[in-house]
Amino acid sequence: MELMEESVSKGDFRMSSLRPSGTPKPMLSVKTNSRNSSSLRRYHSSRTPRRDGRGSGLSASQWFHSNRVVYWLLLITLWAYLGFYVQSRWAHGDNKNDIFGHRSELSNDISNIPRRGLDSEDSQLVVKNATSADGDKRVEVVMDKKGNDLPSQKEASSKKRNKKSGRSFRGKTRGKQKSSKKLESNEIDAQEGDIPKWNNSSGSLVGPFESLEDEILEWSPEKRSGTCDRKGQFARLVWSRKFVLIFHELSMTGAPLSMMELASELLSCGATVTAVILNKRGGLMPELVRRKINMLDDKGDLSFKIAMKSDLIIAGSAVCASWIDQYFTRATGGSSQVAWWIMENRREYFDRAKIVLNRVKMLIFLSEAQSRQWLSWCKEENITLFFKPGLVSLSVNDELAFVAGISSSLNTPSFSTEKMLHKRKLLRDAVRKEMGLTDENVLVMTLSSINPGKGQLLLLESARLLIEKVPSDDYLEVKDVIESVHDQPSTNKGKHSRALHQYSGRISGSSNSVNGKVKAGASYFSSQMRRNILQANELRNQSFRLLIGSVGSKSNKMTYVNGILKFLSLHLNLSKSVLWTPAATRVASLYAAADVYVINSQGLGETFGRVTIEAMAFGLPVLGTDTGGTAEIVEHNVTGLLHPSGRAGTQVLAQNLDFLLKNSSAREQMGINGRARVKKMYLKKHMYRSLAEALYKCMKFK
Repeated sequence: MELMEESVSKGDFRMSSLRPSGTPKPMLSVKTNSRNSSSLRRYHSSRTPRRDGRGSGLSASQWFHSNRVVYWLLLITLWAYLGFYVQSRWAHGDNKNDIFGHRSELSNDISNIPRRGLDSEDSQLVVKNATSADGDKRVEVVMDKKGNDLPSQKEASSKKRNKKSGRSFRGKTRGKQKSSKKLESNEIDAQEGDIPKWNNSSGSLVGPFESLEDEILEWSPEKRSGTCDRKGQFARLVWSRKFVLIFHELSMTGAPLSMMELASELLSCGATVTAVILNKRGGLMPELVRRKINMLDDKGDLSFKIAMKSDLIIAGSAVCASWIDQYFTRATGGSSQVAWWIMENRREYFDRAKIVLNRVKMLIFLSEAQSRQWLSWCKEENITLFFKPGLVSLSVNDELAFVAGISSSLNTPSFSTEKMLHKRKLLRDAVRKEMGLTDENVLVMTLSSINPGKGQLLLLESARLLIEKVPSDDYLEVKDVIESVHDQPSTNKGKHSRALHQYSGRISGSSNSVNGKVKAGASYFSSQMRRNILQANELRNQSFRLLIGSVGSKSNKMTYVNGILKFLSLHLNLSKSVLWTPAATRVASLYAAADVYVINSQGLGETFGRVTIEAMAFGLPVLGTDTGGTAEIVEHNVTGLLHPSGRAGTQVLAQNLDFLLKNSSAREQMGINGRARVKKMYLKKHMYRSLAEALYKCMKFK
């Protein structure tokens, strides 16, 4: 008994494991043998280290092993939470980075896209020798990019898939990549075409001048961007709100550029912006990346889900009608927060958009003329709108206002408006020297996509009248150009036939009043008299220069461009005065170098024409058609001169050009008046004040 008590006092007892039957073993040994007895030694020697561990208490791993149900419940809970977290992140559009924090393939591909028209050091002109139909050799050039052998997004993704799928699939994939690259090259050629660099029948290619602009101004958009007016109504309205912006394409034209600048302003004012790109055609992708605008590659179900969670959807073109219609088929009640900023003014665009006009929250137009036209079409179709349309005119962005010497958010004490006016004068001299111009040259400029609606061919007719000062058979030649366009293959014909038909109709409709005079003049003047008149006007020909842009734009109609080149090849005297410039997002150097701006939009006229107010900001008088938004911007005989649209306006435009060529004081005074009008009506603060009022009506009832 004393031995047992001694053993207990020393802690000489063991916890026994559970038997299969569940009855525990005795906790204390009932044997009374001494500690050194053989029986006690045999008892302890039979225990293994594992049994000793169990006897001293259960570890965590052993506890989980014995409680597997609890272990699996914890594992299932963790897995369900992880799945819910990933799904929540994706549903809220936070897919710029993947769930583990790495950049997605799409972001990497976008960051590697070359910049076209932004960095002049990286762009090059690839010269090609070609022979025209009449046998004359022509040196032509196409805009290209150093390192143009970079793979596209589809090619890059296919290469990654190839590594996983093995070598057996590589041969087929390589063949597909070659055909894909060939198809992409053909599409670019069809959209951009060949550009004349210099020859006697086409003129010369000048620019771009981004590097020269950066060197002289000591500033570039990459170095500094404008800031939002935090105290303004627009900033207070959009702060912490979510917006989805719908881009119909990425061309360097009015609608995509305006939407890009709106996205930048929303971001600087504290809003969250997601851009849905319906068509990646165009050169704005690198600029969107530079501005850190979140682009959603998906334009289907994911874009609709993100749009439903936003505070407002802003669509930037009538071409967005299809996406809006699909959105409404998926949207639940109360998800119709769509503001439609329509920037077109042709019936074909109305016909495309009319199916959803009465379902959007508000239509926003650029000019009174456009608003009246669309409302009349709605009345014809018995369409009742949700709200009265808003009116938001475009503005001169801060970057151009800064270079023009107008106060903007980019100004600092070291970059005051006075210093920028001085730098602008230096920029003008440098760019004109690059163009080969002297102080006696008067540079007339037009910047837009090259298509029949912009009237470049009619402008060239007016320029020919200015130079030759004789009636001509221009109508017959222009008619030949239009007919040659209609004779193109069916693929091109279907793409351009509607615009060209409208252009041809305007010419044929006005030919009855002028065709007799044209034929009479052509028969009256002998070839010798023509030569005498041309010699008498040689001085005027030497001073006049016409700059046409934007070459290489994805919105150009190449059959129309070829028609213009054919027209110039028939008038070599005119071609000596013609310059061309590539498409670019930075055009301040071109405005600084010019003396007169022409906007010769045909049909219903330009919806608004932001290039008009940009030219006025640089003090240029504007010659425009008296239709559409141009007639609302340009005050006749005050900020510029107006002329009729169509062929009837070519002679009036020639007279207006002649007047400004001879009167430098008139050019200067009209430029001063136009600049004052821009400061009063068309700066960024004016536009966003109007836009805030329209967006407030769209969002306050949500």
